[in-house]
Amino acid sequence: MEVRLPQLGEGTDSGMVSSLLIKVGDTVAKDQALLELESEKAVATIPSPEAGTVSAIHVKEGDTIKVGQLILTLGAGAAGNAPAPAKVIDVSVGDEEDERPVALAPLAPEDLAPEPSGPGPERLPDGIPPPAAPTIRRLARELGIDLALVRGSERGGRIVMADLRRYVQRLQQEPGGARPAAPAGQAPAPKTAPSSIDFSKWGPVEKTKMTNLRTLISAKMTESWTTVPHVTQFDEADITGMLDMKKKHDPAYEKKGGKLTLTAFALKAVAGVLQKHPLFNVSIDLAAGELVQKRYYHVGVAVDTEQGLIVPVLRDVDKKSMLQLATELNSLAERTRARKVALEEMQGASFTISNQGGIGSGHFTPIVNVPEVAILGIGRGLLKPVVRGGKTVSRMMLPLSLSYDHRVLDGANAARFMVDLVAAFEGFDETLLKQGL
Repeated sequence: MEVRLPQLGEGTDSGMVSSLLIKVGDTVAKDQALLELESEKAVATIPSPEAGTVSAIHVKEGDTIKVGQLILTLGAGAAGNAPAPAKVIDVSVGDEEDERPVALAPLAPEDLAPEPSGPGPERLPDGIPPPAAPTIRRLARELGIDLALVRGSERGGRIVMADLRRYVQRLQQEPGGARPAAPAGQAPAPKTAPSSIDFSKWGPVEKTKMTNLRTLISAKMTESWTTVPHVTQFDEADITGMLDMKKKHDPAYEKKGGKLTLTAFALKAVAGVLQKHPLFNVSIDLAAGELVQKRYYHVGVAVDTEQGLIVPVLRDVDKKSMLQLATELNSLAERTRARKVALEEMQGASFTISNQGGIGSGHFTPIVNVPEVAILGIGRGLLKPVVRGGKTVSRMMLPLSLSYDHRVLDGANAARFMVDLVAAFEGFDETLLKQGL
């Protein structure tokens, strides 16, 4: 029986073999894990569709394979049933509709169909990019293609890989292989992707293949930075009183299985300020030309892992007690570092917090986690001399950095948000810490 890679889930059609769990000659049971496959979104175990003996393995660790590709052959005793769906066990950060191809594959017959009839695409207003996944944008830039001239076949005019392939094929069929000119004010893109630099000419080097997660992070950050006009508002909050509360209530929280961290305080403070400033809790729908106001407060928390930055989401932060937030945050962070967080727990954030205080450093410029419009960066608190009531005293000051999308938010909005956020940190209500204990 031939065992092929089953469907992995919506928007995912390939992955890298991170681990082979069987070898030739092994006897496997139905639903036994055969290999682990790492994609942009998950590390999934691929189960055996039937019992049998492994007679041949057609992939190796490090191979990138696609849905339908032959994985292995099962000997006698294996039935010919279709493979079961892959069981996702670990998840990394990812755009739900992101696509991994980084180069145009050869055109398949189904890709050669003409574009839909009707007028060609109209160029969107300057500064508003057509809807497309980060890797589609990156590839278009490398090929020197203006995506505003490509007709998107998906809902809302979203451009997918097949649309880009059709467009390239049409260009190749034009006399001289004409290419579209770059938009006004933009330097022409190179006709081909720049070749790799041979750094070994100047000394010893070592090459390490980028993981799928790092490749995805790279594409997502590039997408955000190139499409969102970023501005960052800086300030400091006096958290001396907050740290006194933390020290006072730490034992009670530990008895309940919670860990009272600065991020837990930040979650509650941010939720309250978002309710006062709802414009920070929206997303832009470019296809519809609308702002989507969210009536929920789901906050993403950036977690530093060995594989890269992953952002799980805590839902309904405004409705949960500090004990619930502290307990849930601790569990979510541990599972994220072990890459055992579910895909659903990575989606739906309306705002993000990135706390680097445990590592060190001060103010920094966090990149907005699109499709959100703002992100809060927290640095390491430092004891500083400040003036209080005409006297110089030592206070623990926390650096805060608020990056926002200038298409939606103006400087005055950010300043008001930051003023209220600082007040929320400095005047944190201690009664909130007693709820649920």
